[in-house]
Amino acid sequence: MYDFSELKQIPLNEIWKHEASDFTPWLAENIQKLGDALGIDLELTDTEASVGDFSLDLLAKDLGSSRSVVIENQIKQTDHDHLGKLLTYAGGYDASFVIWVSEEVRDEHRQALEWLNQRTDTETQFFAVVVEILQIDNSNPALNFKLVVSPNEWQKSKRYKSSSNQSARGEKYRTYYQVLIDELVKQNFTRPRTPSSLNWFNFSSGINGIGYGVQFPRGKKVHAYIIIGRELGENRIAIFNVLKARKVEIEVEFGEQLEWNRDQEVTLSTIITSRDGSIESSDEELEEIREWHITNLLKLKEVFQPEIESALETLNSGEQEDSE
Repeated sequence: MYDFSELKQIPLNEIWKHEASDFTPWLAENIQKLGDALGIDLELTDTEASVGDFSLDLLAKDLGSSRSVVIENQIKQTDHDHLGKLLTYAGGYDASFVIWVSEEVRDEHRQALEWLNQRTDTETQFFAVVVEILQIDNSNPALNFKLVVSPNEWQKSKRYKSSSNQSARGEKYRTYYQVLIDELVKQNFTRPRTPSSLNWFNFSSGINGIGYGVQFPRGKKVHAYIIIGRELGENRIAIFNVLKARKVEIEVEFGEQLEWNRDQEVTLSTIITSRDGSIESSDEELEEIREWHITNLLKLKEVFQPEIESALETLNSGEQEDSE
């Protein structure tokens, strides 16, 4: 006879006493755990983000596509009030991913989200995630994100594939990125990710506002790059300038000249290495391009990560001196 342990579920309000002051900050700090459960590489953009008179719990972005992600969380079961807010936030931020996190999803709300997934296009996707706190006997509690609503990928991909030639090209990108991601996971460059259908794909650097990416721009070129985004605010240009001041040393270490793009009028700056190629290349050529992408992404991270961290330290120390 086996003496089985008792598995029990702990109410969320025993772990987080208050939704706004306890649970939402915890979820913000652990947003990658939520992303892992969904297969999305999430990066936090803002908390309590304003939409008119309302405040969205968490605003994030999918690093693979830079599309907006809205997240509403509860430490109790879903209710109509939060459903209305969720749709308001989705419209306010033109979200591509709409995520509702709660202790329990009521059947009518699950049906509503599933209906929305059936009626919306491939660019808008709704998720419901249940948070479970599990404990065996008197062990430390374990957290589990349980996905209870997600898009019907078969239906959406069916519409996607039949819509146009652009859709066929999108499938080529998805296929290419999936193999690229799988190889980069082996190199500990990224976590498992969901590929996109766009002509570019970004990866997290571990530093908010800075990432690495690949692109198939128009023409016969492919890129591997560093992106310095708007999340850094005024520091975007400052970090770029610190790196650009070391252009000669960086390019010597990298082994080739790079393309440095700083634009005061746009919300991002890029540092790019490129080669000939196209997503329409033969399978053999695409394999060569993928190997090139892997090599250069790893090299960009090896060369630039310490430079970026040093630049941030320099800027932060300067801000502290100014405040003193």
